[in-house]
Amino acid sequence: MAKERSELKSVGYEIFIGILSLLSIVNLALLYLVQDKSLGSVLAVMNALFSLIFLIDFLYRVLTAPAAGAYFFKHFGWADLLASLPFEQFKILRVFRLIRVLRLLREVGIRTIGRTLSKDRAGSSLYVLLLMGIFVLEFGSLLMLRVEQGAPGANITTASDALWYTIVTISTVGYGDQYPVTDVGRFIGAFIIIIGVGIFGTFTGYLANFFLTSRKHPAPHVDTAGTATETIEELRLRLEESEAKLAEIRKLTAEPT
Repeated sequence: MAKERSELKSVGYEIFIGILSLLSIVNLALLYLVQDKSLGSVLAVMNALFSLIFLIDFLYRVLTAPAAGAYFFKHFGWADLLASLPFEQFKILRVFRLIRVLRLLREVGIRTIGRTLSKDRAGSSLYVLLLMGIFVLEFGSLLMLRVEQGAPGANITTASDALWYTIVTISTVGYGDQYPVTDVGRFIGAFIIIIGVGIFGTFTGYLANFFLTSRKHPAPHVDTAGTATETIEELRLRLEESEAKLAEIRKLTAEPT
């Protein structure tokens, strides 16, 4: 079990990678089910984004693994590498990443996962924000394109238009060069705007919390040398007073009655 936990990067990170792995597998199925070329282009762009994230994840695991060779050969590191490459025939290997994440989390235990996520609320919120952004980018673009591309006077007619609209809307920039013309499209756009405001508002709070908690408050300087000097001086004065009193007592006792 100690060996299993040594592979665990962090609970939030492993859950994040696991959900992305599941979503990427769903996307592979959608690529074969969706007949519309524009919708397929959106899925292809998202799969390219997943490939980049998984490649970064592979490099991170190799560099931080207790034994890089053991991770690569015994713990399906080779599958992680192949699955992150932009080749359709290797993407199914992403199931190995999902299996490993589930195995690691099972070894940790549900209660430990809950306590860890509760303790690290800021980090967990960041992963939730990233997942929300990815989900809204993909499904917002797919829905917007599906609703708008056939409407009269529509200007969101390609995968590029839909992705661009969703990105600028999530970021709350809103250039206005792409916009929905149907009622359903406007409803979807309003939903994307609300999610975008929530994402960036929460992300701003996360950054503020990160910088405030990581800021080091210097402890007040204590002049130990000065304090020690004062203590020695007080002891010397008390010693002199004691010696003077002792000399006076001896003098009184020595005098004849």
